[in-house]
This record gives sequence, C-alpha cells and structure tokens, in this order.
Amino acid sequence: MAIICSTVNSLHLEPSFAFFLPSKSNGIALNSRRLRFPETWKHSMSQANKSFIQNGVLRINGREPLSSVPENVVVTPSSNGSLFLGAVSQEASSRHIFKLGVVKDFPLLSLFRFKIWWMIPRIGHSGSDIPAETQLLLLEAKANGDESPKADKALRFYILFLPVLDGQFRSSLQGNSSNELEFCIESGDPFVKSSKFLEVVLVNYGEDPYHLVKESIKILHEKKGTFLPCENKQMPGMLDWFGWCTWDAFYHDVSPQGITKGLRSLSEGGTPAKFLIIDDGWQDVANEFQKEGEPIVEGCYFGGRLVSIRENSKFRGDNPTSEGTTNGFKDFITAIKETFGVKYVYVWHALMGYWGGVHPNAPETKKYNSKLLYPEQSPGNLANSRDLSMDCMEKYGVAMIDPNKVDEFYDDLHAYLASQNIDGVKVDVQNILETLGTGYGGRVSLTHRFQEALEKSISKNFQDNSIICCMGQSTDSIYSSKAGAVTRASDDYMPRNLTSQTRHVAAVAFNSIFLGEILVPDWDMFYSVHYAAEFHAKARALGGCGIYVSDKVNEHDFDLLKKLVLPDGSILRANYPGRPTRDCLFSDPVTDGKSLLKIWNLNKFTGILGVFNCQGAGTWPGLSGNQSNSCPEFITGQVSANDIEYLDKVAGNNWIGDCAIYSFDFGSLSRLPKNGTFGVSLKVLQCEVFTISPIKVYDKNVEFAPIGLIQMYNSGGAVEDIDPSNKNSDMVLHIEGRGSGIFGAYSSRQPKSCMLNSRQEEFKFSIADSFLTLNIPTGAHSWELDLFF
Repeated sequence: MAIICSTVNSLHLEPSFAFFLPSKSNGIALNSRRLRFPETWKHSMSQANKSFIQNGVLRINGREPLSSVPENVVVTPSSNGSLFLGAVSQEASSRHIFKLGVVKDFPLLSLFRFKIWWMIPRIGHSGSDIPAETQLLLLEAKANGDESPKADKALRFYILFLPVLDGQFRSSLQGNSSNELEFCIESGDPFVKSSKFLEVVLVNYGEDPYHLVKESIKILHEKKGTFLPCENKQMPGMLDWFGWCTWDAFYHDVSPQGITKGLRSLSEGGTPAKFLIIDDGWQDVANEFQKEGEPIVEGCYFGGRLVSIRENSKFRGDNPTSEGTTNGFKDFITAIKETFGVKYVYVWHALMGYWGGVHPNAPETKKYNSKLLYPEQSPGNLANSRDLSMDCMEKYGVAMIDPNKVDEFYDDLHAYLASQNIDGVKVDVQNILETLGTGYGGRVSLTHRFQEALEKSISKNFQDNSIICCMGQSTDSIYSSKAGAVTRASDDYMPRNLTSQTRHVAAVAFNSIFLGEILVPDWDMFYSVHYAAEFHAKARALGGCGIYVSDKVNEHDFDLLKKLVLPDGSILRANYPGRPTRDCLFSDPVTDGKSLLKIWNLNKFTGILGVFNCQGAGTWPGLSGNQSNSCPEFITGQVSANDIEYLDKVAGNNWIGDCAIYSFDFGSLSRLPKNGTFGVSLKVLQCEVFTISPIKVYDKNVEFAPIGLIQMYNSGGAVEDIDPSNKNSDMVLHIEGRGSGIFGAYSSRQPKSCMLNSRQEEFKFSIADSFLTLNIPTGAHSWELDLFF
C-alpha cells in the first residue's frame, strides 16, 4: 500500500507510527523493527499500513547495505522499486545530522565537494571512507554475497544513494569513524526549522550503473520537479565548435588588442576559434581593498564590486589608434565576428554580478538594492578544504542583489549584452547563495529564486540557451537547473599546478557520472603547449563536451589542435558524457599506484575509449597521508570492446560480435573477437585513444566497420550515416560524413571501386589488416562516399 506523504507532511512531529515498505521479488525490503513516530500521527494515519524494520537491516536484492538502522529512520516507497530514506527528530532545527545505519565491506564511490565549489571522487569500502558533503554514493554488490575478486562479474549489481532537496532543506551524506552512514540536512537559515524529513535520500539499485543513475535522476525529476534532466534541455550551439577563452591567456589584463591577436594567430594556424569566451577582466568594477599604486594583496580582487552593467574603459574604445580597439564594445564584437568568422561570443560574469557583488551605492547599480552580507559556510564545507576565493569573500563581504530585484538586474545586464552583439554568458560563483540564506528563506529557496531569474533572462535575451554554469557543483544549484544545459565539471584547469593535471581528468570523468544526467559536463580550457597538453586534449576528444583552449597569443601546438578541430572550426563531439568504464568505478586512478583510468563514449556508429595513466603525477586533496608516492614505470591494464557501454545499440542488426580496433598513436588496425581483450601499458601521463567499431556483415559476405577520419582523436565522430544497397550486381555501401583528412575503415574485401561526392576516387587497401583508406580533400565540409563490392 502506498504512503500518502502529503498527509504526513502536514503534521507536527513527535515520536510513534510506522510505515510498511512492500517487498518486491529480489527487490528492496526493510527488515524487522518497528519505526516509532509521534503519538499525534496515530489518528490521522490509522488506516496506514504497519511498518517493520526487521533486525534493523535495510535489505536490497538479497544484500544488506545498511545495518543497525536507527528507529527514527523513515522509509517512503517511490517508483520502479526505489525508496526514499528520511528521519525525524524530537526537536526542530535548521540543521540536523541523522544516522542511517552501518555501511561496511562494500566497494564504494563517493562524489563529494572537497571545496564549496567543486566535487571530486573518493574510493572506499566502509562508512568511514565517505567524506562530508557527499552528493552521490554508489555501492557495488554481488547478488550471491561473494565479494571476492574472482566472483562472477555477471552477479554484480549497484546500489545508489542520492541525497536530495526536501522542501527548503538540502541534504548530503557523510560517514563517521564507526562506519555509520549519516545524512546532514540543513536550510542555511536559522529561522527555517523542521523536525521531520521524509524524502531526503533516494535509494535505488540496478545491474547497469549508468542506467541506474539516469533512471534515478528521472525519478527525482518526476517527484521533485525542481530541475530537468539533460536530455530534456536545449543544447547551445557553441558545444560543436572549437573555442578560445581569454582567462589563462591574459587573466585580468584581457583587452580588445589581445583578443584580436589571439583570434588571428589561431585562424592563421588552421584551427579558427568559432567560439570565444571573454573571461573576467571586461567589467566595470570598483575595489576599495586595492588602492592604485599600492602592492597587490593576494585575493583582493574577490572584494571587487560591479558599478555598471557596461564594459570597462578597456573595451569602450578609449584608445582608437590601438590595434583591435574600435569605437565601442559592439563595434569590437561585430568586427571580430566578421574578420575571424566567430559564431558565438560569451562573456563572463558572477552570479552576483561580480565576486563581491553589485555595489550598493554606485549611481548605475544602487537601484538593485544590494545589501552587504558576510558569507557563512556550512560545517560540512569547512570539514574539507578551504578555498582562497571563499576566504576572501568572507573577509570582504558580498553585496547581494535584493532577491526582489534580481529579475531586473539579470534582464538589464543581459539585454545590454545582447545589444552589444554578445551571444551568451558564462555565469560563475553560483554556489555563493548557500552561504547567504539567513533571513531569505534559506539556501534552497534563495538558489531557486536566483536560478529562476537567471534562466528566464537567458531565455528572453539570448538565443540557443546560451549559458555555461560554473562553480555550481552543489545540489542546491544542480537540482535547481531547469534550463541551463552546460556546467563546469571540475576545479579549474591550472597549468602551473603540477599535481592537478591528472586529477583534473579523473575528476571530470567521475563527476560526469552524476552531472552528465542533468547538464553537459564542461571540461574547462587547457593549453595546447604544455607538458600535459596531449593528456587533456585526448580526454576532451572523448568527453562529449565543448572543446576550447586558453592559449597565450602565438603559443599554439597546431599539430595537436588539428587532431581536435576540423578546418572549418567545428569539432567531432561524442554523443554522451565521457565516464569511467565499469571496471574503473571503484579504483583510484590517481593515487593507488596500480590502476589505469579508462573513459568510454559513443558516436553514431562507433565507440571511443581513452586509456590514461594518471598515477604518480597528482594527488587528491584531503588524502595526502594515504596517497602512493611512487608507481612502476609502466602500468598495464586490459581493454575490451565490452568497455564501451551500449555498443550493441550502435551496432544494430547484423553485428557478428567482433570489432575493429584502431589505435590512434600507433595508427594500427586490428580485429578483436567477441569478448576478446588486449593489454595496454602506459607510462605516467601517457594515454591512448582507441576507436572501437562493430564489424557488421553485409551482402556478398562483406564484413565492414567504419573508423572515420583517422588523423582525428575521435575519428568515428566524422561518420554520420551508413546505408547499404544493391545496384545491378554490386553491393554498395553509402557513407556520409564531414571533415577532411584520411578516411579509414575495416573491410574484409577490397572494394571494386570508390566514388567520393559522385567522382571516382583512388583508395588504398592493405590485405594484411583489411585496412581501407582514402583521402578526403581539404575544403570538404561534408561528403558522400560510395564503396562498390
């Protein structure tokens, strides 16, 4: 019988009633102990089922992920065999920590906020390994209870815990030294209190971890209604074009002259930037904490406040004789679009206008009724890593826009930007709202309010859903996203930080398991001239993300960039977020000294797999005492076509189970039998990309698998359609694609002839490895290829 939760929510809490969670075959059940609820509930709930937790154990599919479940834990059934966990307290408060039970001896993955802005993964086996501010917890279990390494892989299933928003409260998970899993639930406003929380942690299970997360996000969407899944959102066009961001090129010294030079250098090198982000440094800001002529104080710019929605003097054309400077912002933007063919220009701004907010007394901004507030972080954030920007904002304060004026502010700002020929915005510092909720209904209510106003303004003033969200990896923001489709998925790319290169790649891949179901993960910019450039480039090639660099002017590796960017400035973007393969989900690829990281994705007709050695070159924050300081010269792992999830759906009918494997670095093609594997050995910071293409059988016993443009990291992204037919006595494979370069394919037979765009074309065929190649001439944006057998 269903629990009518609306009835429960309308009641005041004090301890003893019980819900019954119906069992399902091989499903979720609660074992044997009475849950006690307030005596005042008994009359209203007299028709409800009795509920028991037997022996204090939560049982899922024959396993027991939680034992010693306390009596105040509440269980509410949800859809598709899932359930919500919650708890009740004797006292109302704005912040509670409730124990859920003991977690022990399960391989587990936590995605947690190590700083207020950013998540990273943590691997463990028990509750004590679960950090504060965990926003996703995934457990691996065996249906027969055999957790040994040799246990049958087919018996594995996965248990997911997702802490969610519950009304005006936001929850997170954490463990303690007794291996107890706890949830923290808080409003962020001491005046917003409650003692009952019924739908706080969604629990679900399934055999496919990726589908499990997708299904659970859909359940939350249908139940909570505060956000939309990614597949229901409009994708901005900039995702499919190569971009350049000004931040690491200039930092705050960005100028029209510098931007013009940078766009020119990229264009002349054959990788034109069609997407531009003008990052921090263009706005009109006053900073009382940095006096002109005085030494710069570290972090002082976080105290700056916006004094106008317009550009600063650098972009107003005050130096008309300087290269790249025109008569104003609009003229400059229009000029670079016309000169360099830039399709999309975004500008940066903080959610609150600037880091320190909107100036309350400046003539052009006082109408927004900003109020100077001093952020207060949750104890959960303070339990992990400090952050310089947050420390400075706590010191200098943030002038928060009046929530009743925020619609007007965003509309004024974005309408002005649109009038200057700007196409969209990157909106940073989004999690700041969780620290400003006192007196405003709390962190969740305030985030909903600002997100609603922001997304409304984006829709009104820009086309194409043109926003990149950033510094917003709290579930307050994630579960408030109804329109925004792109978000930064990791801490900043930091070119000078030697310990962050490998963990950046690993963090984005793991975070994408969660974020990728609600937004397209953005992998951030990178330098093409850098000791880890290839590492970052290959990761982005299979990340399913937009690709943009932040190269300094005339400092580009065009050989590398041309493996990512087609001559017209477009990219070959894979279809889904790049995520770790199943056998990597519960291994630490950065610091255990033995594990490689494998990341998979799909194109329309092929899979792509990246293998990365992240060991020995990076560290995880907060784990310095437990991280491996050394690793062997080479680390070896196994690769299989089975590493690519859903490859059978790409293959369709007539797939024989074998695959053609193309190694980018070696330029070699081989055939891998069904369920076959091969070894890969990599040094530190080495990586390899494989195109994995299902071999299908066509008429005349032709076995064929497209590879795509073999000089591109994501070669298979170039193939857009394959259509077999029969003409006279020939079997014809009609292939459509885009981009120029060398096209390659596996073919069991040599074609009789080849037509490219209806003209006869020469080709090469290697009998030894069945490798068919031909040249797609430069200038061919799209092409049609007919192979006659």
